[in-house]
Amino acid sequence: MKHILLVEDDLSYSRIIKTFLEKNGFHVFATDQIKEALLIAKREEIDLIITDFRLPDGTGLELMSQYKALNSITPTILITNYADIRIAVKAMKMGAFEYITKPINPDELLLTVKDALKSPKPTEDSSNTNSIHALDYIIGKSQDAIQLENHIQLVAPTDLNVLILGETGTGKEYISRRIHQLSYRSQQSFVAVDCGTLSKDLAGSELFGHLKGAFTGASETKAGHFEAAQGGTIFLDEIGNLDYESQIKLLRALEEKKIRKIGSTQEIDIDVRILAATNENLLQQVQEGKFREDLYYRLNEFSITALPLKNRKGDLMLFAEQFLAESSQKLNKELEGFLEEVINQFLQYSWPGNLRELRNVIRRASLLENGSFISLASLPVEISQNVSNEPSELTVKEQREVDEKSKIKETLIATQYNKTKTAELLGIDRKTLYNKMKKYSL
Repeated sequence: MKHILLVEDDLSYSRIIKTFLEKNGFHVFATDQIKEALLIAKREEIDLIITDFRLPDGTGLELMSQYKALNSITPTILITNYADIRIAVKAMKMGAFEYITKPINPDELLLTVKDALKSPKPTEDSSNTNSIHALDYIIGKSQDAIQLENHIQLVAPTDLNVLILGETGTGKEYISRRIHQLSYRSQQSFVAVDCGTLSKDLAGSELFGHLKGAFTGASETKAGHFEAAQGGTIFLDEIGNLDYESQIKLLRALEEKKIRKIGSTQEIDIDVRILAATNENLLQQVQEGKFREDLYYRLNEFSITALPLKNRKGDLMLFAEQFLAESSQKLNKELEGFLEEVINQFLQYSWPGNLRELRNVIRRASLLENGSFISLASLPVEISQNVSNEPSELTVKEQREVDEKSKIKETLIATQYNKTKTAELLGIDRKTLYNKMKKYSL
């Protein structure tokens, strides 16, 4: 019997999920706090974690980060509200197996749980490559897509370092793999590293390796990502999250083509092409002293921008059709396409989660649909009813409240819902923050 750890602070919701999963043959440990979840994880053998994003003592992302230190191969499913799609996509970047949105459909939950449990556990080597499942690279037919492909074709045969810009979920890693596949290094390794998951203490070890005994916990000599990519390509995703000390080491590796393992005096020659990506404004970080200017220009020998899905409406249905084909095959259904009103809603929706959100929406709709074509009834209400996030004409007071709510929400997300830090950044006390969170239902 598989053991599932459920972390959900809505007790009635937790009880429903626990009962449903146990009826389907799983043993479920349920808690509502990160601290207790970690204690259970240390005590029991856990096969799968299902966690809500918002928890009383932190967030689901914090739980994922802390649990990874205990066991990096246990799959995680994140439960989130539809308004938190960007957070869900970030969770995928951190290694979550999948995310599902509230209200939860039981069939969708069961399918996702079974998929997570039967998926191959990542080994240390496979985690280094961060292989992407689903969605082969689609060039697209729009003018912007053709220009993007032209830039890829132009830079791929060279050895220029490339900086790929764009929102989370826009396919920056797919672009980097496309560049690698079209380069003379294509028969060598492609190693993808998410810098957002590298802690300040371990970033140097992960990137450049370490010798046995170099620091507490270094029980054996380890090769870093750069050694693993020797002769090939290394993709540094979310490069803006790299700590300053690691930036210095990375700059040296770029300039001298040499690395040094932590605890070693011997230098290792490297032949690696670097592709980096970010969804942040690196130039602004340079101006604020958070990112080295010399490193920025070394990485940005050529830049490519991945467009958000809302700006690729001419290509949107190409992606949708491929996702539908994948879902139909996986669910053993014969789905032929989308009704016209569904296509219209797809084209009007803003897709804040980009390709990842589109894939999940189609996967869920494919599961729920009883006919041969995807209908509006199978879509989340935010899409089927085209819920607009465009502000209407407001009074000065109403606009002020909208701005205040937005600022509080942005700060909460930035601090991963740390109330103390949020209050400090906003210049208010915790009591005032709690009152405003209650007022705005945050």
